[in-house]
Amino acid sequence: MDIFDILAKYRGEFLQGLLVTLKLCLLIWPIGILVGTALGAAGARWKVGIGLPSKVISFTLSGIPILVFLFWLHYPLQSLLGIVVQPFYTAVAALSIVNTLLVADLIRGVLNDFPNQYVMAAQVCGLSHRQTVLQIQLPIIFRQVLPNLLLIQVTMLQATLFASLISVDEIFRIAQRINSEVYRPVEIYTALAVLFLAVCLPMHGIAYWLKARFTRDLSER
Repeated sequence: MDIFDILAKYRGEFLQGLLVTLKLCLLIWPIGILVGTALGAAGARWKVGIGLPSKVISFTLSGIPILVFLFWLHYPLQSLLGIVVQPFYTAVAALSIVNTLLVADLIRGVLNDFPNQYVMAAQVCGLSHRQTVLQIQLPIIFRQVLPNLLLIQVTMLQATLFASLISVDEIFRIAQRINSEVYRPVEIYTALAVLFLAVCLPMHGIAYWLKARFTRDLSER
């Protein structure tokens, strides 16, 4: 039984696992991007009240492996609170928190490093504050942020594999289940790698192209 035979025979199971993985991403991605952008923008504006605490939380969490953080939310925290949350939503919460902090760090850094000469030039040209933000700042910031933002989301897609360890039936757990039936680890995990390559490589390629095409060194010289 080769890779194609396994994919053909268990296509229903693989598709079910892939759909669960996509459902995770469709929650993790928008939550992390929207909340992270808001948190990063607020942190850049209010450096002491919001920026400093978010930096401390992000720095602390960076020292904890995602898997450990996920297990802590799934077992000790729920035990302390006396609640039971479905593993799917626990995984969404853990990965969304990580995604939010990564996006917030990115946004805050880009905003803090934005060169003032662009704003000064806009003021000299008679642009209003609204025009300066919409026509100067946002387009430049968007170009700076987009490639790394895309790479962060690829990382979060790959991190969904950890959800299998708390019994979420995403694609990695499905692959493990199929392997326990037929015991063809080389073929099964190669097929899984091919599926991830098909999804992640184009996203990586787009991110690197955007970085080479649009990202510029905006530091003052």
